This record gives sequence, structure tokens and C-alpha cells, in this order.
Amino acid sequence: MNITMLLDMAADGFGDRVVVGDSQSGLTPGRLRELAASGAREIEEAGADALVYLAVNGPAFPVAMFAAAYAGVPLVPVNYRLGREQMDALLTNHPKALGIAGPEQSDALRRAGIPVVAPDEWITRLGAAADSVDEPGLADNHDSDAPAVIIYTSGTTSAPKGVLLRHENLSAYVLGSVEFAAADEDEAALVSVPPYHIAAVANVVTNLYAGRRTVVLEQFSAEQWLTAARNEQITSALVVPTMLSRIVGVDGDKSLPRLRSLAYGGAPMPARVIESALRTWPDVDFVNAYGLTETSSTIAVLGPEEHRSALESSDEAVRARLGSVGTLIPGVECEIRNDDDEVVGPGVVGKICVRGDQVSAEYAGVGRMVDERGFFDTRDRGYLDDDGFLFVGGRADDTIIRGAENIAPAEIEDVVLGHPDVLDVAVVGVPDPEWGQRIEAVVVLRPGVSLAVDDLRSFVRSALRSSKTPERIVYWDEIPRSETGKLVRRHVVERLSTQSTSV
Repeated sequence: MNITMLLDMAADGFGDRVVVGDSQSGLTPGRLRELAASGAREIEEAGADALVYLAVNGPAFPVAMFAAAYAGVPLVPVNYRLGREQMDALLTNHPKALGIAGPEQSDALRRAGIPVVAPDEWITRLGAAADSVDEPGLADNHDSDAPAVIIYTSGTTSAPKGVLLRHENLSAYVLGSVEFAAADEDEAALVSVPPYHIAAVANVVTNLYAGRRTVVLEQFSAEQWLTAARNEQITSALVVPTMLSRIVGVDGDKSLPRLRSLAYGGAPMPARVIESALRTWPDVDFVNAYGLTETSSTIAVLGPEEHRSALESSDEAVRARLGSVGTLIPGVECEIRNDDDEVVGPGVVGKICVRGDQVSAEYAGVGRMVDERGFFDTRDRGYLDDDGFLFVGGRADDTIIRGAENIAPAEIEDVVLGHPDVLDVAVVGVPDPEWGQRIEAVVVLRPGVSLAVDDLRSFVRSALRSSKTPERIVYWDEIPRSETGKLVRRHVVERLSTQSTSV
């Protein structure tokens, strides 16, 4: 199934309902289809083989996604925060593309020889072209095996790789997780992730298919998020853990009278943050969504009832599920494997491997990275409990090897975050001539708080053995994270290497 069929279904089923932007002047599925058809004609006339999107999120993004789909070429949303060298190298992969870019990013496309137009100008031009024809003239291009989107990984540890998602992958995700036209006409979703993230792509297709209006917050601050949620009468929202932490930490009014559900994901959620959020908005349905770009977004969900039961339970095993990512969604299988690739039982930590129709596991120019049974190694480590709840313990590449011992940074970070004066933490392995790696921690304290390093180290040692206690702790004002809340560990290591004494 091609994602254009999702738009066709929406346009035919509720074509006059606003699904993108402001409730009064936003785009309906019918108008979105007209603009996308005009965009497809431009792509075809130019002979382009891709549509590069190098701008902030907004109405032009869903138009670009479906214009590319109707034209039978992939959409390539690019991280506009990349450095010049990395950006130029990435764009050489798409010399025959057309480009959509904001004023600050246009030069990068021009250097690559890619024709470029600003998002607003493009929408205006497509609107005029659509109004000049009686029928949209949609291309009959419904190949489900064709590439729909190429998303370059963030490049936090290496050069970005292009993850290729085919129409069948995205469609399988939508059909397996969303009911068509399930949203009421007054429902609206607030999205605060950039367009080059899989969550932004997934939100376009899932909210459209459900019939839910999508509102984008281009620049996040906790205060702006709360204001937008109230002014736009938002009923559901998507945030990353660092965003939720800042929102619940706002002084003053945090009331959200229309909010019904709040989804989060992209990085581990500190227990005290989600517990605080649950108590701040007890009537809101919280959803933890775990997935990867390679899996077309969500593959496991911790639903609202699981959140509430975990918070209220006196059973430690049930309460611990608040730190899980829930259970697998229909159509996705998971195996936990040891280093010898053998499947292990409940409670045993290993490699998280998954398969299913929505699992792409494909990289542009490389191919699919699956085993002979179709399983993809996510490079995440974790375990399943007896009832199938999945616990994610961090990336395999993050493992600290101290002497002969493998140490998961996430375990130490969870303990440090348990201290009431700690706001954020990153634990990394730093090269050491004796041990191979030594454990060091970077900590952000709550504003106005003073905490002796030795006291914090004693707090950690009281919960973990001494070999897992950081040998060095430094305090920073902020920890480097991506726009989606993922910790950029290599930047932490690089900066620590320049500091010789603890603060």
C-alpha cells in the first residue's frame, strides 16, 4: 500500500475537515491532495529523483511528503542544524533533487546545485497551480515497494546514514496502530519534533489517517508549549523527556483543560518526571512510545492504564513497569538475544531484535540489515519481563568496559537521577591506561542547589557497588542532547577530555 492511498482515503472520507495547521485557515485533506498533486507535477517536469526538505516543520512538510509520493520519488528531510562539511557531504547523495529550504539553509542546496524554493513561496505557487485546473490530475503511482522517505540518522556518533523507509513500511505502521477516521472533529495534536525525525513523519500519516488536526510548535519552550496547547485547544501531544521535564517544572499555571492524551518517547524517561506528570494531569492518558527510524516509528507502547496501575501499585514488579516501554504493537515480533545470538528468557538482558512489515532496517546504498529470519538488531539492549513488557537499557555502543566488566551507563544514570537535587545526568566511559575505560559522570543540578561531589558519589555508592560508582563527577549547566532529547555521548567525552579537575 502506498501512503498516497491514506491521503486519498482521508480526502474522500472527510475532505472538508481541517487536518493541518490553524483550525480556521489550515489545510483540509482535499486541499492537501490538490497541493500535493501540483507539487508532484513540478517534480516530474523537473525530472527530479528526490525532494529534499531543509526547513523547519510546518504546512509545507506534509505537502512535500505527499507530493513526493505522488511523483514516485522519496522525500529527504534533512537536519538543518548539520555543520557545513557534513551537510555538503550528505547533499552529494541527491544531485538530481529539487529542494525546499528556509532562507538560512538555501545556500547549502545551491552549493550542491539543487534548485531551491522557500516553503511559503512553494505553497503559494502550488495553490495557484491547483486553482487553475478543474481536476488535480493525480499520478497513478501507487507502488508500495517504492521508497517513501529517506531519513538520515542524527550522526551523534558517526556520519549520518540514510534510513530508507518504503511505502509498505509506513503503511503497515499506520494500519497496525491507527483506526481510520477515529478522531473526533475537534481533536488536535501538538507536535514539537523537527521534520527530519521519524516521529514527525509518523505524525503526518497517523494523524491524517485518524482525521486529527496537527499543529506544529517550531521552537520549543515550556511556556510556549503550554500557551499553544491552551490556545489551539490541543487534545493530544507528543514530547520528548527533556521537554516534559521542563513543562512539569514550570512555575504557575499548568492547567490543560482540553488535553486528553500525552505521548512521549525518543529517549529514556526519568521516573520522577513521569510520576510528577501523572500527578500534575491525573486525567490525561499517558503513552510511552518506543521505536526507531529503521522500524518506521513505534513498535512498543506503554498505555494509559499501565501508567496508572504502575503508579498506584504496591507490587514492585508492577511499579517497575513505569520504566518500561510497554508491550509490542500488533505485527511486530521481538527476541532478546545474547552475544552468541541465542534467544534468552524473561529478565535476561541482551540485544533487542525485531521483525515485522513496518521494520525497514534498510539503508540507502547498503540494503537491508536483517538476519536470515528477517530480524533486525536494533543495537539497543534490554529485556522482556514475564508478561512481555519490554525494558530498554540503552545502546549497545554505550556500554562501558572497565577491566573485564561490561557496565551499562543507564543503570548508573537511573541511580544518579534518584537524587532530589539532580536535574540531568550523563555517564560515559573515558579512556584509561589501567582499566581501559573509567566511569565519569556529568551532572546538571537543580537551579540554586549546591551539592558536594563526594556526597553525590556516596549516594551512588549506597545503591551500586564501588566499581560502578563514577570515579569523577563534574557539574555542567547543560548536557548536550539532540533536538529529540537523545544524549550525544561523544560530545560529553570530548568535553570531559579537556577538563582535568572536578567542580
